[in-house]
Amino acid sequence: MNIRTLFALAFAALLALTATGCAVQRGQSTVGAYVDDTAITTSIKSRFVENKIVDAAAISVETLNGTVMLSGFAKSPDEKSTAATLAWSVMGVKAVKNEITVRP
Repeated sequence: MNIRTLFALAFAALLALTATGCAVQRGQSTVGAYVDDTAITTSIKSRFVENKIVDAAAISVETLNGTVMLSGFAKSPDEKSTAATLAWSVMGVKAVKNEITVRP
């Protein structure tokens, strides 16, 4: 693994630790569903970090029951579509809502 991947995984793990206890409030019925959603989010964010087209810092990823919501800003339509393609490529993703705004 390269340093960017390790950094992304460590950052995602830190976010997951700070968000524990939110599962019931977010609508997941079990702890397992919350863990699965966290793993999906972490995997997508690490793919963003590894990709040269997508700016991982500018795009937010949230997952609820396998549905991924992408939001934030992209520099081009290609970046927006690449982010959605990377999200769809993660195992466990049931749907992707791409709400990324392309900045002129």
